[in-house]
Amino acid sequence: MDHIVLPGATLGILGGGQLGRMGAIAARRLGYRVHVLDPEPDCPAAQVADEHIQAPYSDLDAARRLAIGVRVVTFEFENVPAATLAELEKHVPVRPSAHALEICRHRVREKQFLASHGFPVAPFRVIASLEDLERGLAELGVPAILKTAEFGYDGKGQRRIAHADEAALAFAPFAGHTAVLEAFVPFDAELSVIGARAQGGEFRAFPVLRNAHARHILDVTRAPAGIAPALEARARELARGIAAALDLIGLLTVELFLVGDDLVVNELAPRPHNSGHGTIEAAATDQFEQHLRAVCGLPLGQTELLRPFAMANLLGDLWERGEPNWQAALREPGVRLHLYGKKEPRPGRKMGHLTALAQSADAAEALVRRARSAL
Repeated sequence: MDHIVLPGATLGILGGGQLGRMGAIAARRLGYRVHVLDPEPDCPAAQVADEHIQAPYSDLDAARRLAIGVRVVTFEFENVPAATLAELEKHVPVRPSAHALEICRHRVREKQFLASHGFPVAPFRVIASLEDLERGLAELGVPAILKTAEFGYDGKGQRRIAHADEAALAFAPFAGHTAVLEAFVPFDAELSVIGARAQGGEFRAFPVLRNAHARHILDVTRAPAGIAPALEARARELARGIAAALDLIGLLTVELFLVGDDLVVNELAPRPHNSGHGTIEAAATDQFEQHLRAVCGLPLGQTELLRPFAMANLLGDLWERGEPNWQAALREPGVRLHLYGKKEPRPGRKMGHLTALAQSADAAEALVRRARSAL
């Protein structure tokens, strides 16, 4: 049975970072009230929420307090303790479900799930010992990528192995933890597709996004992605199939490698995604509102782009010589600024983003890069 949560009700969000903040803003725009659970005293989402429960994610009493006060719970990141999710589900629907989250938060489970359902993934091996790694390198070849099974993001918890004799050195930081070794994929482009699956199974995906990374952190996203229509359709169908196999309710981001005319699934994120921020200005329904529509049982919104866009991340490095020159960036026509309310800029920390709209993705990317350089 569908669980309909109409505007005016109160929603719960696990996690108070920038995704929680933008999700809370979208919820407030729709007329919902928002309660956030996050351990930080002045987290970005707390600045726009109705109530902030400041507690560790492992605090089951705090989880119960969140559940009692809301009609549905969603989350902004995957690394929520399983016990917390289980406690929440005793009291209130959690969307996406704890089952979907448990698969997507653990790289081994995620890879095994994708492979067992016939979705295209790079060859991989589960690594629990140095012997496993040495055997895996012999089977998959080099270069290869060694990744932690849990708690990895923005390139953290992974290492590229160029030569087999690097095995011992590469394995040392992973000792005592499960990891996954992936064959290197010589990709032509990095893509992502973001789609929402409603409680009744309806699915709508945004146009495919093209992503460029720097230092393993997303740097610039643009759309349209500039790929063949057949590839665009295949990417959307992959996202639809994966969401259905997970029985997921809410938003699913599928990160993809484009290799010639083939698509390879890299990773999954059952939530809004950094690459989708440009939908706030450029799409008929942005990714945050679409996620809320799905988890609350509202009709899904239209996903077409109103104009081509490019989005550029703003990292803490920009503050190294003082406050960035916001006026200079905002003088560029068609550029929008989003800051996340984080008080301490650090190198590599996502502090905000710029979005530019233009007549083409090329023009939008040139504009957003020029605006960021002006900072």
